[in-house]
Amino acid sequence: MKVKIVNHSKHPLPEYKTKASAGMDIRANLDETVILCPLERKLIPTGLYIELPEGYEAQIRPRSGLALNEGLGILNSPGTIDADYRGEIGIIVVNLSNTVISIEDGERICQMVINKVEQAEWVKVEELTDSARGEGGFGHTGKN
Repeated sequence: MKVKIVNHSKHPLPEYKTKASAGMDIRANLDETVILCPLERKLIPTGLYIELPEGYEAQIRPRSGLALNEGLGILNSPGTIDADYRGEIGIIVVNLSNTVISIEDGERICQMVINKVEQAEWVKVEELTDSARGEGGFGHTGKN
């Protein structure tokens, strides 16, 4: 699939690191280092603008190494970029650690996954079909 992209950043285009990668790393496009105190959140610019085909979305997800090793998370994860959005991709990061985190220009801060999506058409009914699960909700299958 071909996706149009405008790159106003100082960095190369996002790319898949391996042949089987689902996500491509997205880099921070900064004029100066961003400092995040514990539990602080900020919007990080990327300098990237995309035009997805209708019927697709881009999801913004955390990078597992940054989450585990530094406590850097992505709020509203996964973040959704709709096919009709044309603005700059911004990444809402949060420091979930107990220490200060620094984000440098060009640092890979998240990953983007492109997915096919469909819009639902509601069919209003008076009752739903029974299922084996029924109304079993949070934790209904137990811990083990």
